[in-house]
Amino acid sequence: FVITTGGIDLSVGSVLALVATLSATLLQLGLPWPVVILAMLALGALLGAVQGYFVAYEGIPAFIVTLAGLSVIRGVALLITGGYSIPIEPGSPFTVLGRAWLLGVPAPALIALAILAIAYIAFNETPFGRYVTGIGANAEAVRRAGVNTRLTTLFVYVISAAAAALAGIIIAARLGSGSSNAGQGFELEVIAAVVLGGTSLFGGRGTIIGTVLGALTVAVIGNGLILAHLSPFLTPIVTGTIILIAIWLNFRLFRGAVRSR
Repeated sequence: FVITTGGIDLSVGSVLALVATLSATLLQLGLPWPVVILAMLALGALLGAVQGYFVAYEGIPAFIVTLAGLSVIRGVALLITGGYSIPIEPGSPFTVLGRAWLLGVPAPALIALAILAIAYIAFNETPFGRYVTGIGANAEAVRRAGVNTRLTTLFVYVISAAAAALAGIIIAARLGSGSSNAGQGFELEVIAAVVLGGTSLFGGRGTIIGTVLGALTVAVIGNGLILAHLSPFLTPIVTGTIILIAIWLNFRLFRGAVRSR
């Protein structure tokens, strides 16, 4: 959603880490796990709303806002943990989200499928999805059509951060601990998945199914390097190369479209 509007969110990995660490901390303090989940989703939405406000209403470039968010939010996570992992009590119902299986399918996969279905419907079958695409293509035209483009832009950052918070919850549940180092480099993997899926970095064109296929491609590449007994440190090199090539292709296509008009 964010990149389709022509924006970018570099803070998703940091939001994931903060939510993972806070989830483990709150569970250690004895809070009920449903309360922890709801609180962390609300926190993610709040972080997205704050960043979205500066982008939509203050006119600060999304790159600058979310880069600052990346640093600040990760710093808070490190401050809470001191750089150490916070364990979650073994047998906690919270871990079911990351470790349970239903009909032979892991719970995280089922959650991902549910989110995919919701995102697909919202993007392709609702006015909101059309507004998101329209803002990326021509925000002024959409605004003159009576759409509150600022509120829509703010909301896409809320969605992005809330999704990152959900990922943080699932990772903490699966690993049985919360770490401030979780999600490092996650923002680059997200961007690579999105652009590989066919979403334009210039905004105005996006696809949910394509993003899923892009994410699977990035995951397959990472696993392929491991299975080939190559250094895992090659993964960020490959990811960065993918992003560079995708940006180059996006730029060539965008420039070609402009010239043809």
